[in-house]
Amino acid sequence: MPLITLGIESSCDETGIALYQMGRGLLAHALYTQVAMHNEYGGVVPELASRDHVRRVIPLVRQVMREADVSLDQINVIAYTQGPGLGGALLVGASIANALAYALDIPTIGIHHLEGHLLSPLLSDPAPEFPFVALLVSGGHTQLMRVDGVGLYTLLGETLDDAAGEAFDKSAKLLGLSYPGGPALAKLAALGRPGLYKLPRPMLHSGELDFSFSGLKTAVMTLVKQSNNDEQTRADIACAVQEAIVDVLAHKARAALAQTGLNQLVVAGGVGANQLLRSRLTEGIGKRGGKVFYPDLEFCTDNGAMIAFAGALRLEQQQGKKDYRFNVKPRWNLAEI
Repeated sequence: MPLITLGIESSCDETGIALYQMGRGLLAHALYTQVAMHNEYGGVVPELASRDHVRRVIPLVRQVMREADVSLDQINVIAYTQGPGLGGALLVGASIANALAYALDIPTIGIHHLEGHLLSPLLSDPAPEFPFVALLVSGGHTQLMRVDGVGLYTLLGETLDDAAGEAFDKSAKLLGLSYPGGPALAKLAALGRPGLYKLPRPMLHSGELDFSFSGLKTAVMTLVKQSNNDEQTRADIACAVQEAIVDVLAHKARAALAQTGLNQLVVAGGVGANQLLRSRLTEGIGKRGGKVFYPDLEFCTDNGAMIAFAGALRLEQQQGKKDYRFNVKPRWNLAEI
C-alpha cells in the first residue's frame, strides 16, 4: 500500500494539518488561522502564536484522521515545517511531530517552508513538469528560483530588503487598513482609479532578477501624508500600490523565463492569490507561448497539505529518519537544502 504522510505546518500564525498518500493524493486537510487573534495587535505576536499552535495541533490531527478514515497505525511518516519561521511556533510543530513519530516508531522529515510553497502547484491539475521557474511571493519572501527537480533549486533573484508581501502589508497599515494588510489592500484597490498616482517601480529595469520594495514603501508613506485621506483617495493610492508591486513581479518573472529559456512559471505563496498578479502573469506570459501554474487558492497561504506533499516527495528520495533529536531553523536559505 502507498505510504501515508502526515504533514504539520506551524511556522507562523496558521496551524495546518494534512494527510497525503502517493497514488491517491490528498486524503484530508484542515487549517486554523489566528488572524482574528492577531488583528487586535495589528500583526503577529510570536508568543501568542506559539501558544495557540499548542492548543490546535492535536485536535486538528484528530479531525483530519477522522475525515480521512485513517488510524495512527496507518501513518508511515510525519513531515513538519523545520523552518524558516517564528522560532517558538516552529518548535511546537517539530516537537509534536517527533514525539508522535517516536511513539509510533516511524520516521520524520523536516521540510523547508518555502519548498512546500514551491511544490504546492504540483497538487493541482494540470500540474507543471520539471524544469520550471518559480516565483515565491509569501509574506516575508520574494524569490525567483529555477527548479529542476525536488531539492534541485537555483536562486535566480531575491529581494534586497522588503518582500512584496511586506510592501503590501506596510502600505495597508499606512492606509489604516486592518491586519492582514495584503488582502485588505487588494480589496480597497478594486475601488480605486488606475493611473491616478504614479509610484516607483524599484529595480524594474536593473537588468538583474533581484527585487527591492523599501523605496516603494517610503513613497507610499509620503503620498499618504500629503493626501486628504478620504475614502476615494485611499482607494486610489491602494490601486497605485498594487499596480506598482504587480508590475515589478510580472516584469521580473518574464525576464527569468527569458534568461533560463524555460516556458513554465510556477507562482506560490500568499501574494500568489492576488488576482491582478494572476491575470497579468497569465496574459503576459501566455502571449509569449509560456504557461503559468498556481496552487489552488486554499493552498496559497500556509497549509499542511503542502508540507505533507513535500514530505511524501522527499520520502521517495529515501529521506526521513528515526533519530528524534531535532532542531528548527528560523532563518534557512532554500538554496542550501
